[in-house]
Amino acid sequence: MNTQQIIETEAKYTSGVYSKRPAAMVRGSGAHLWDSDGKKYIDCVGGQGSANIGHSHPAVVRAIAEQAAQLMVATEVFYNDQRAALLEKLVNIAPPQAKINRVFFANSGAEANEGSLKFAKYHTGRQEIVSTMRGFHGRTMGALNATWEPKYREPFAPLVPGVKFIPYDNLDKAAQTIGENTAAVIIEIVQGEGGVRPGTREFVQGIAALAHERGALVILDEIQTGFGRTGKMFAAEHYDIEPDLISVAKSIAGGLPMGAVLISERIRKLDPQIHGSTFGGNPVIAAAANATIEVILQEKLPQRAAELGEYALGRLKRIESPLIREVRGLGLLLGVELKIKVTPVLQALMERGVLALPAGPNVLRLLPPLVIEKGDLDKAMDEIESVLATFESSTLEGSQN
Repeated sequence: MNTQQIIETEAKYTSGVYSKRPAAMVRGSGAHLWDSDGKKYIDCVGGQGSANIGHSHPAVVRAIAEQAAQLMVATEVFYNDQRAALLEKLVNIAPPQAKINRVFFANSGAEANEGSLKFAKYHTGRQEIVSTMRGFHGRTMGALNATWEPKYREPFAPLVPGVKFIPYDNLDKAAQTIGENTAAVIIEIVQGEGGVRPGTREFVQGIAALAHERGALVILDEIQTGFGRTGKMFAAEHYDIEPDLISVAKSIAGGLPMGAVLISERIRKLDPQIHGSTFGGNPVIAAAANATIEVILQEKLPQRAAELGEYALGRLKRIESPLIREVRGLGLLLGVELKIKVTPVLQALMERGVLALPAGPNVLRLLPPLVIEKGDLDKAMDEIESVLATFESSTLEGSQN
């Protein structure tokens, strides 16, 4: 099919729940994508954070092909070699202070959070969850309860009761809210969808301490921040805290669908049948995840994200534009808060061969693969500066007319 046929066919039959950009992506390599017309893009969308090791990494492609030829289906009714190896890897790379010793496999980030929320209630016997304003934890009915954005929640009310929202980075409100019926506090160390907002050390450590003092668990949503994105294997390592449950997904399997809950030794034994997943821990996906983790370790991608992230953050902060309100980020999770709507900026960047994301109505979010070359990162920064200059001129001209 040519480009027009692809777009028309997909538009005709797709669900309608996605806003799509007018390009059909058909090939990827490293930090680049190509559309059906052969146009090449620098990818700072990165599969919305699921392409940390880049597109179609040869090691992952090979692992998928070899395992698919060997065994494609083995549910957790049985043991499996790829799953066993992955369980061990995840426990070994987890933040040491978390004391992770078990893992539950799912198929997505929302499912990982569903598992974490259920395990917290099961462990504590309590019913309430404390989440944060601007927090995003998924759109399935359970995870949706802990997601703050009203436009995601309101069409599906009434939801499961018992979730309380507090302002992010506000310990006083946390102290007032976490109580004797709080099963868990769920937080993102860097709020991604909520505008790329890293939590202060005081807040992250303080809310974890408050939760533990009052018998509640700490759930870290590391779905976007895990596997090297922030300059450490997990963002928790920047803050020296002891989470009880860590939800992970996105880049765990090189871009294939997988989620997981990393479970601390502090969590009591989970009994059979309290949770499950048909496809969780699938051998092909597990093989992809095993290969992905080896790539992250061998290519030292967390260190690369730290170095390139610091460089990119500096570049963005040096852009002299009155349209920029603030630049934020940690590692290669970067946000530029604008004084204008971000969608036209994203469209202009795409025309220039740079793909980026929104994080709310006025935040430009960058999630490039951690393998991105410095030259491509420079090119992306140059185009952002150029596009903002164009919009600045347009705004100035409009005000004078």
